[in-house]
Amino acid sequence: MKKRIQLSDHFTYGRLIRFVLPSIMMMIFTSIYGAIDGLFVSQFAGKEAFTAVNLIMPFAMLPGAFGFMLGTGGSAVVAKTLGEGKKERANEYFSMMVYTSIVGGIVLTVAGILTVPLAARAFGARDGMLDACVVYGRILFAALPLFILQNIFQSFLVTAEKPSFGLAVTVAAGFTNVVLDYLFVAVFQWGIEGAGIATGISQAVGAVIPLVYFIRKNDSLLHLTRPVFYGRTLWKACLNGSSELMTNISMSLVNILYNYQLMRFIGEDGVAAYGVIMYVNFFFVAVFIGYSIGTAPIVSFHYGAGNQQELRGIFSKSNVLMVGCGLAMVLLALGLSGPLAHVFVGYDVALMELTRHGFAIYSLSFAVMGMNIYGSAFFTALGDGLVSALISFLRTLVFQLASVLVLPVFFKADGIWMAVVISEVLALSVTVMLLFKKRSTYHYF
Repeated sequence: MKKRIQLSDHFTYGRLIRFVLPSIMMMIFTSIYGAIDGLFVSQFAGKEAFTAVNLIMPFAMLPGAFGFMLGTGGSAVVAKTLGEGKKERANEYFSMMVYTSIVGGIVLTVAGILTVPLAARAFGARDGMLDACVVYGRILFAALPLFILQNIFQSFLVTAEKPSFGLAVTVAAGFTNVVLDYLFVAVFQWGIEGAGIATGISQAVGAVIPLVYFIRKNDSLLHLTRPVFYGRTLWKACLNGSSELMTNISMSLVNILYNYQLMRFIGEDGVAAYGVIMYVNFFFVAVFIGYSIGTAPIVSFHYGAGNQQELRGIFSKSNVLMVGCGLAMVLLALGLSGPLAHVFVGYDVALMELTRHGFAIYSLSFAVMGMNIYGSAFFTALGDGLVSALISFLRTLVFQLASVLVLPVFFKADGIWMAVVISEVLALSVTVMLLFKKRSTYHYF
């Protein structure tokens, strides 16, 4: 039996990959939720229902950024505190993050349920599509506290040195979603409501199992304690996780703008094609995000412990892995663009070809995307939330908004698919510049 890898270990390539692999798989299985919903809705509820899901999804996912913020920002604070040898204080910080996420999730649920109809109308939904958007959106908002808890535990299970347990929980949640989607949508013919209910129940699995684990006595580095409020620490965690908050908010806002532009240039088929591209994109991006989540506690721990040599090793190995993985993903995506489009919308030849063409262009962004995602997460792990947020703000909002507004003027619909490629290239120049600028502060090379 292999010895459990600890944050304090020296990380070779092999040990690093072994430690982060569960986090990568965890993110891949998390991405199954939306993809399975979309697949079953597209095949069994029709193109209008599928378009409705894609239209309201960015708005429904927007508040989930709260969980990503507390998870990534809070885990960096907790891991650094563990590295300083303050285990009890680290557990108090961890507990505060979890309790705060529950309260915040309830507040956001109420606000979301009330505003879904307004948002759907603003996005252009009318008649039957409007009703479908409202129903699906309200079901997702009802499960929002569970979604937020699931997000925060994905980060903290890695910090607790339990990435494999986190993977097992996520696989269980993903399997639940697949089975229930089949039953509710394909067998019972509940349509869009069945897809939303299946997602909500699967999120309950991903939230409740870790919650029970941390409440009970366990052999990990973390456990839930009595509530203790540390206002400055909470603010620091929120500030530190602001890049992830910005990333997720920006993604939702940008997706809304993408849908608007596609409705202008192509129509409903454009929104449906973009929805498929987003579902497929999640599987590829999950590798970059999972790797960043998996390495973040290692970086935070060794930074807190003052181990600069190990910090340099993690940084250099990560750069090599991100570049190699990005290039491999481009080749894989180009080869799979046709088959993946067929799986989702093979019933409509024109829509399938539109989807294949759009994804072939979009997938070029994978060559540099990993470096940008890791660069932002790396600064979060070092506790430099402002630099991390700057990278995310420019990458996911400013550059993408500018690209998706300007490029279609010259390249029509292809300009929309190209927007993410241009924005990632621009973001890479910023990421590299900031890494060089901050090297003397954190000594990672």
